[in-house]
Amino acid sequence: MSLHVVDHPLVAHRVAVLRDATTGSAEFRRVSGELAGFLVYEATRWLPTRPGSVVTPLGLEAATSTLVDHQPLLVPILRAGLALLEGALTAVPTAEVGLVGLSRDEDTKQPTPYCVRLPADIASTTAIVLDPMLATGGSLAWTCELLAERGAARVAAVCLLAAPQGVELMASRCPDVDIVVAALDPDLDDRAFIVPGLGDAGDRLYGRV
Repeated sequence: MSLHVVDHPLVAHRVAVLRDATTGSAEFRRVSGELAGFLVYEATRWLPTRPGSVVTPLGLEAATSTLVDHQPLLVPILRAGLALLEGALTAVPTAEVGLVGLSRDEDTKQPTPYCVRLPADIASTTAIVLDPMLATGGSLAWTCELLAERGAARVAAVCLLAAPQGVELMASRCPDVDIVVAALDPDLDDRAFIVPGLGDAGDRLYGRV
């Protein structure tokens, strides 16, 4: 497993906005989407390309490299992962989209699936999981394992924040998954929230339901 913490002033600025308790839901959603675009840009660096050419406005042929025909599959984990989808699609507009919904038992901290919507055949697919918070790692690991079981050739994950505990779990359960995050925070609290973190991402995005 590789962990890539994106070190860039524009990323750091957006993380600061998300951490700010005074940032409202509308701004939180907008900034989360923008940040997702930066992170997906990094997560797709390894996508294979093929040689090609285009004709310029001067009527001259120019060599270029284009992405392979097969586009990646974006998989937001509901509900908070939806906030990253628009930014991810801006970066990769031809991607397919699947959905995974997981609820977390507050006592055991284990995920329970309530929605899985994926293409019938994802063999040889490159899948990118969108999950804002890599805290304990249970939800992300469950989703990545599901994608691997269904035949995805490669799985990556894009998260806004991560904690060492989640990174460690992913390294043990999903060693082939590449993870791109905007920041790595030092710990989890007794509720398994990332600290200093940014609070409950789902509630800050969409309100308490």
